[in-house]
Amino acid sequence: MKQLVILSGKGGTGKTSLTAAFAHLASQNQFDNSLVLADADVDAANLELVLQPQMLEEEDFWGGQIAIINQDTCAVCGDCQAVCRFDAINYVDGLYIVDPIACEGCAACAFQCPTESIHMQEQVVGKFIISDSRFGPLFHANLFPGGENSGKLVTLVKQRARLKALDDHSELVLVDGPPGIGCPVISATSGADMVLIVAEPTVSGVHDMRRVLETTQHFGVPAMVCINKADIYPQGVAEIKKYCQENELPLLGEIPFDIAMTSAMVEGEPVTASYPDSPVSIAIADIWEKVIDRLFDSNVDSNLISLD
Repeated sequence: MKQLVILSGKGGTGKTSLTAAFAHLASQNQFDNSLVLADADVDAANLELVLQPQMLEEEDFWGGQIAIINQDTCAVCGDCQAVCRFDAINYVDGLYIVDPIACEGCAACAFQCPTESIHMQEQVVGKFIISDSRFGPLFHANLFPGGENSGKLVTLVKQRARLKALDDHSELVLVDGPPGIGCPVISATSGADMVLIVAEPTVSGVHDMRRVLETTQHFGVPAMVCINKADIYPQGVAEIKKYCQENELPLLGEIPFDIAMTSAMVEGEPVTASYPDSPVSIAIADIWEKVIDRLFDSNVDSNLISLD
């Protein structure tokens, strides 16, 4: 069983659209009934918008704590407000009230309260969801606005997807990863066999790509690159190609800008399913074949690069 994670240095590069297309292509060949999907972008999960799955299970995700004031024993002394560094405690109509959005759960107020009228309470900060898509089971989640522990929720999504793959003897876990290089990305990358980085030819394209590469290299995960919307800024494409060549980084292909991709998004379908003969679908299919060849190549460690 292999784990492939799709990453990008920033949001909006086409990572989710590419993952959905890969899911469709996987279901057309040797991975039919042998694919497990995971949307690890829990802060802005949208793979379900393209795959249109049927929800099977939904669980509360608990994380972080907020302060709760017992108004019956509160002395209304104001010590809690004075010690709060996040301005999360307000004096309203003769009572001290905790703002649950502003509260960071540091518990300083609970320790300071002379009457022990404040306790810390865990809260539901998101939903963990198991769905059934036409391409395979989908594990995904939604973190509520301002919710904490997105890295922990990503880990839960990936762990459950991996366990499902092991139980069903599935060959591939395909993960739509979060953008950037923060804790969610680290959680999504952990345990992966390989990552595919979706770069875009913008002024900051090389910089964004390098940030992700440094993260994957730190955790010893082989990386590959593809360029999306490659025909809109030739100079940016040239810079990405040069960087990949200098660092012996596999560049698997270029995806052109194609209105078919936008049309497929509006239809809620993978572009390879709706417009299989479009230039964008042909390019993605070619990249997919190269990804699978490398992912199941026993010499994959030779693809590791140095960014020193």
